[in-house]
Amino acid sequence: MSIEQTIAQATAEAVKALYGLDIDASAVVPQTTRKEFEGNLTIVVFPFLKASHKAPEATAVEIGEYLQAHCPAVARFNAVKGFLNLSLNDTLWLDTFRAIEADERYGFTEATPDSQLVMIEYSSPNTNKPLHLGHVRNNLLGYSLAQILKANGYKVVKTNIVNDRGIHICKSMLAWQKWGNGITPEKAGVKGDHLIGDFYVAFDKHYKAELAELEASGKSKEEAEQASTLMQEARAMLRRWEAGDEEVRSLWAMMNEWVYAGFDETYRRLGVDFDKIYYESQTYLVGKEKVLEGLEKGIMYRKDDGSVWADLTADGLDHKLLLRSDGTSVYMTQDIGTAKLRYDDYPIDRMIYVVGNEQDYHFKVLSLLLDKLGFKWGKELVHFSYGMVELPEGKMKSREGTVVDADDLMDAMIATAKDVSAELGKLDECTPDEVEYITRIVGLGALKYFILKVDPRKNMTFNPKESIDFNGNTGPFIQYTHARIKSLLRKVTPDSGIDIAGASLTEREVALIQRLADYPSVVAEAGRSYSPALIANYVYDLVKEYNQFYHDCPIMKESDVALRQLRLRLSAVVARTIAAATSLLGIEVPDRM
Repeated sequence: MSIEQTIAQATAEAVKALYGLDIDASAVVPQTTRKEFEGNLTIVVFPFLKASHKAPEATAVEIGEYLQAHCPAVARFNAVKGFLNLSLNDTLWLDTFRAIEADERYGFTEATPDSQLVMIEYSSPNTNKPLHLGHVRNNLLGYSLAQILKANGYKVVKTNIVNDRGIHICKSMLAWQKWGNGITPEKAGVKGDHLIGDFYVAFDKHYKAELAELEASGKSKEEAEQASTLMQEARAMLRRWEAGDEEVRSLWAMMNEWVYAGFDETYRRLGVDFDKIYYESQTYLVGKEKVLEGLEKGIMYRKDDGSVWADLTADGLDHKLLLRSDGTSVYMTQDIGTAKLRYDDYPIDRMIYVVGNEQDYHFKVLSLLLDKLGFKWGKELVHFSYGMVELPEGKMKSREGTVVDADDLMDAMIATAKDVSAELGKLDECTPDEVEYITRIVGLGALKYFILKVDPRKNMTFNPKESIDFNGNTGPFIQYTHARIKSLLRKVTPDSGIDIAGASLTEREVALIQRLADYPSVVAEAGRSYSPALIANYVYDLVKEYNQFYHDCPIMKESDVALRQLRLRLSAVVARTIAAATSLLGIEVPDRM
């Protein structure tokens, strides 16, 4: 039983004994006492006033006196209006610390054969361009969510759906045919995804130039778009692909392989991975089959032009197109096919899609359609809807080549980490290999932490300069604290054989133990609310608490043996917890900096 549960149970018993009021202990929620007041935990007594028939402060005093007399954990109390502030005794805090210290997997719940299986889809790139800053947020959120759910005892399958077909792919292919001169990633000396992205931008450049010429000749914008030979050729290529044309399919396969190799390298650097990858080129036909099956069952209907729709007006939505009049599929159809294949591959209990909030309506429709088609988890699917990420300069546009490339961003973060670390003298005693290792994990840690500390549902602006700061709410600040503790422990190894029972605690040790005691509930809440930001901000608060402790409480110079050992062992547990918490964010922490 946690400290909060112990106090909640004792409070429920006090209210029953004093006022004859039966309440469930879960209705009592002890809160951390505000710093301006004395105490560790605070009970709000306003809900008990009808039963006590007394003023708030008098009720708080009565409950405090009862707890002090009957609950060994309570050392003293003070009442401020309707708030009962409890100071807990040192024995409780020492027992709590020893329990935390003894549990190497503290805060984590292990999966069992009966644990639910959760599938998480994230990344979902298009094969016509490299991964960019928007994908970085998506990948970091998806990977972190998977780690958090694993820590909560779920079985987790990480999956990716690659958008490897469609008109956007054909634009890159056509541009390569026209202006590529047989170039390959090896010849160009660039990653394959970057090369293909360049041709996607080239297509748009030539397309806009063609439209400008047509409009200059007197055509309207709409007429120019209809007359564009480039777009006509791209659409013709897509039809040939759909028909299985051997030449087009061969070109498509070759260029996609270039892209996949580039994606894999980016994923490795970013520290994310997948258990299963699906491809739209393999799922869209399955989706068409499920839609036609729904048509036969009367779930969908066909219009006079041959297109197939779903009527969702009874569900508060509208009519949704699933197959065009020429029989080609739309994104919704492909998602249905992917769901079918996933359901065949895994006994999914919950499906989570990590996709930006611009797709909120899409997933409302998908949930309804999957449910109507008989998928048991369809109605309960979770759209992990996150906000957009922008730069201080504003939004990014792929067609215009103004996106921030993920690889370039990681390179810049690592270079900046090296410059800042060197300037602060943090690499002075490091070997060249250590410098490379430290600057890599500090640069990437800064990137990941800056993105993940923000509530995922909010839009955010990513500012690289703010993220690489060794002070404040940043990744490097957390990483440096971990390295500082490890440096301390290299000088003096904690001795678990020394009895710490006689240690007299200051408010700093108590505050640190209390913060450590919060960790399991934070992990649990992060899993319930799908929020890596809760983990990020918890570890920042823990690090702040430790740094205050480190400043105020001498360790090496402490003459009391029991207290010195407690402080050393506390430091070791804090370092372990920092590493555990940051691992849920996909962030590495160095042992030296």
